[in-house]
Amino acid sequence: MVMASVSKVVLGSIAFSVFWILAVFPLVPFLPVGRTAGSLLGAMLMVLFRVITPDQAYAAIDLPILGLLFGTMVVSVYLERADMFVYLGKMLSWKSKGAKDLLCRICFISAISSALFTNDTSCVVLTEFVLKIARQQNLPPHPFLLAVATSANIGSAATPIGNPQNLVIAVQSNIPFGSFLFGMFPAMLVGVIANALMLLGMYWKLLSIHKDEEDATAEVVGEEDVVSHRFSPATLSHSSSINSAEWNSPVEFMTICRSPSVSSCTNSNVERLRNRSISSEGEIQKSSNIEALHSVINSNASKEAPCDSISPTKEDIVPSEKVSSQFNLFVDAYLRKSTEEKHSLLVMKYKRRIWKICVYLVTLGMLVSLLMGLNMSWTTITAALALVVLDFKDARPSLEKVSYSLLIFFCGMFITVDGFNKTGIPSSLWEFTEPYSKIDHIGGIAILSIIILLLSNVASNVPTVLLLGGRVAASAAAISPSSEKKAWLILAWVSTVAGNLSLLGSAANLIVCEQARRAEDLGYNLTFWSHLKFGIPSTIIVTAIGLTLIRG
Repeated sequence: MVMASVSKVVLGSIAFSVFWILAVFPLVPFLPVGRTAGSLLGAMLMVLFRVITPDQAYAAIDLPILGLLFGTMVVSVYLERADMFVYLGKMLSWKSKGAKDLLCRICFISAISSALFTNDTSCVVLTEFVLKIARQQNLPPHPFLLAVATSANIGSAATPIGNPQNLVIAVQSNIPFGSFLFGMFPAMLVGVIANALMLLGMYWKLLSIHKDEEDATAEVVGEEDVVSHRFSPATLSHSSSINSAEWNSPVEFMTICRSPSVSSCTNSNVERLRNRSISSEGEIQKSSNIEALHSVINSNASKEAPCDSISPTKEDIVPSEKVSSQFNLFVDAYLRKSTEEKHSLLVMKYKRRIWKICVYLVTLGMLVSLLMGLNMSWTTITAALALVVLDFKDARPSLEKVSYSLLIFFCGMFITVDGFNKTGIPSSLWEFTEPYSKIDHIGGIAILSIIILLLSNVASNVPTVLLLGGRVAASAAAISPSSEKKAWLILAWVSTVAGNLSLLGSAANLIVCEQARRAEDLGYNLTFWSHLKFGIPSTIIVTAIGLTLIRG
């Protein structure tokens, strides 16, 4: 491609530089507006500088990619509501055999969930689970957080819906979902195993440290324990013997009230018993309790003891027949209300169970449809709408969880990258490196991989795919049709695994870092250099292994 005029080259480079700076460093001091605003700013500058026209800017927005991304996010939201990620989290600690076993589990669960539900979603959910488990077992969180982030990136390379750059590649290359999966799965599987082995090797001593006796007895109180925790009676008021007593049944209460040692039994105490009995299940289960109560009442009929004072008046004494009648009414009302509540809870439980099964079936149907080669964008959107309808309630709370800022970011990025392409700079650079980047020999694959890896860490992986995708595919197509497919898969593999090189290389890395830092009472700071120490050898080795296993 011929270079554009000098003014367009300069102005287009300025617009792209603004986009790149704000995308890589979203909180720069001179303009801390974030990635989304930076993307829109770059797009606007491309139009204002007349690098592209407004019509060309609108045409640059790839709607199939946006539809695929939107549908995938909606499905992930409903899967999270259906407790899919809770089950994944429980799998991490189920019958765990130690820190090393836990690390391997995290690697594989993070990789598989990322391949099916996108790496960003998996990192958001799994990070907090990992921090809780690490704290509960008194383990250092650093290697486990690295396992989540790096395995999520590697695992997401296996499918077109695993990460944003794969979405772009799948749409632009028209490679079917099944063909993409079968071509990338061997590389992904071996890459995850290699990554886990490197984590074990680098942090073997750290993972072998045994817990102190004092720390071994410490337990992290889970949410369920907090909800079901009952306060000790020692924390309650001791103003009277009735207030500090635990009434286990109406029989016990009536016996206490009839006792001469009780000095006061106010109406508030009776009301407290009634409220407590109604709200507690199983208090009055058998008719023997009622019969025992009648026995207590009748046996004390001649010994009516006052509850309001030591010297009661004649009007304060309640006949036993009246007490028995009132209690019978109370028991009938309680049993009727308890039965209704149990029936209502049972119905709600089965409704939710059926709804969760429907969510899983719709998701499974979506995956099967993708494997059959149906249009990926419309398949995911159809699955998302099916889940909205099956929910049978206002979809706004669920749709509000969709990252619309990411969709807007993609719109701005499409326009900015298209404008930069029109300057002729990317084409000129590719023409210089293309003769050395042919994928028909090992040296060419190595050079192409290095270019993709470096550019992915400098310009981010999605812009790299947008800049190089068409050019790499056209160069490979001149060799053979199978080479074109292999070129797309190489681009997907290297640009994805390149995200493990540094903390800034992938959005998944940043999500894990931020989630870990902000986690309440569990905060941990995953630093840039601690990630880079493992990221460099992991990226180089995993990338090299995967390149030998990709099937064209």
